[in-house]
Amino acid sequence: MEENKKKTIDGTLITVSTLVNDLRRLGVKEGMTLLVHSSFKSLGSWVLGGPVSVLLALEEVIGRTGTLVMPTHSGDLSDPAGWSNPPVPEAWWDDIRKEMPPYHADLTPLWGMGIIPDTFRRQAGTQRSGHPQLSFAARGPYTDFIVGQHSLENSLGEASPLARIYDNKGWVLLIGVSHQSNTSLHLAEYRASFSSKKPITNQAPMLVDSERKWVRFNDIEFSTDDFEQIGSDFEHDTGLVIRGRIAGAEAMLIPQAELVDYGTKWMENNRF
Repeated sequence: MEENKKKTIDGTLITVSTLVNDLRRLGVKEGMTLLVHSSFKSLGSWVLGGPVSVLLALEEVIGRTGTLVMPTHSGDLSDPAGWSNPPVPEAWWDDIRKEMPPYHADLTPLWGMGIIPDTFRRQAGTQRSGHPQLSFAARGPYTDFIVGQHSLENSLGEASPLARIYDNKGWVLLIGVSHQSNTSLHLAEYRASFSSKKPITNQAPMLVDSERKWVRFNDIEFSTDDFEQIGSDFEHDTGLVIRGRIAGAEAMLIPQAELVDYGTKWMENNRF
């Protein structure tokens, strides 16, 4: 009889209330424009309500005057000739190009972004930007300002949600992830002048006048190789990174404009 007993879950129960308390303790405030990068698994073994509780807690803390933003990227909507994780047989390329469904903000799934943003983009009142590969979703009073005019060209540059968050004096919240996931540093890549910056052409299937087409657009080649060092140096030099914990996850709260400005100068001094 004893052998048939189920093992009780170990750890701490994580709820909307405990998450709210942790967010406020970290420094998240009402009215913030908050760009969140997250790992749900990092929170702990038992989050009551799953990712829904995380969203409810974030929305409670920033309130009705705050705007919540998350990356909802779908990088798999791209030319298969460039796929490397994993690569696909060249014999498939033409069929993939012919059959790949076009980007649709309400339908296209995320690629490697995690369950929290995937749940968020489905929530009523959330708006997702129109970029087929590097979209963002937002909910709150500044939603249209942030995601309403996301340019195909230079996808994370001056006509992107990242630049509008910058204009809005927004904040970055990293939950269980590092600066390697901090997309705001890509905005610094566009703004910085360094000789190794490389222009590229991307393409993705989109609906153009209700017709599916492969659309080409200009961009730059991104690199996150130095993002960890930039984030570490920013924290050391400015003291502006607020560290704490959200449930079981290490968390950082960072003023985005100051980080981007610092990253721009850092790249100009260290990228060649």
